[in-house]
Amino acid sequence: MTPFKPALGLRNAHLQTLLPRFMRRSPLFEPITQRLDTPDGDFLDLAWTAQPDSCHQNQPVMILFHGLEGSFHSPYANGLLHAAAQQGWLGVMMHFRGCSGEINRLPRSYHSGETDDARFFLRWLRQQLPTQPFMAVGVSLGGNMLVNYLAESQEQSDLLAAQVISPPLDLAACSTRIQQGFSKIYQLYLLSSMKRTLDRKINTQPEAMPLGQEQARNIRTLWQFDEQVTAPLHGFDGANDYYRRCSGLARLTEITTPLRVIHAKDDPFMTGAVIPSHPLPPHIHYDLVDNGGHVGFVSGSWHKPALWLETTVPEWFSQILNRR
Repeated sequence: MTPFKPALGLRNAHLQTLLPRFMRRSPLFEPITQRLDTPDGDFLDLAWTAQPDSCHQNQPVMILFHGLEGSFHSPYANGLLHAAAQQGWLGVMMHFRGCSGEINRLPRSYHSGETDDARFFLRWLRQQLPTQPFMAVGVSLGGNMLVNYLAESQEQSDLLAAQVISPPLDLAACSTRIQQGFSKIYQLYLLSSMKRTLDRKINTQPEAMPLGQEQARNIRTLWQFDEQVTAPLHGFDGANDYYRRCSGLARLTEITTPLRVIHAKDDPFMTGAVIPSHPLPPHIHYDLVDNGGHVGFVSGSWHKPALWLETTVPEWFSQILNRR
């Protein structure tokens, strides 16, 4: 596989993290959208690379789970889906609740350990495409969620293989890290988006929300958001309980599906706490690189940068498919 080499002059972790947004201001293609109603009366919005009924019997399907406050418009999301289509695969991304641009109907939302929606979606997808090989990618929060899903599902996951990119496998350590130094800028950006959605929910469902407008305005950190919103909405006894129960690091050894984990040592969202300290089973490939930032991995050159993830993710899946 093509190894990652940061673009000359672009080794800095923050440049790596931020540059993709400037490189790709518009999606690479217009997706085919679909709304999937959930059993509890809410909905999940899907983004496809092509009409699903055009998928032939043995055509691989690459499934994408995005990161915190991500969407199809996130550069990595439409980029990875486009890369799948370039391979001749069908690509589909499940938006987490409230992330497609329309607020979801119920108070509950999504988090790093919320696997019910992914499980429902994958079972539904298998009914639609009964013979096609499924592969999944989880990015950041979606990666930690996918690790939890694979650990819970094991042989029942119905996935041929999976890759997780920059997953925050130790949620408490990552919550602390993003409050430090320049990383506070990322926290501010994420919180601004999360609080906008929260504000809309408080306005439309005030009796169901665990806090009011004034308390919401006073939230300054992701830990506070998880303590006051994520935890009570999803049955946790505070942020620390949520972090303890949903961090994926300790669950890697429970996974039976072939899995690749991609981390950068300089990720400004994380610390060394996310790096496994114990031996992993042979079907789990841990890919740790020195540079790359958070879901950045910009290679090429300053004048012609390229997004390595869009090369390496299809390459690794192709190896798996070729061994079938």
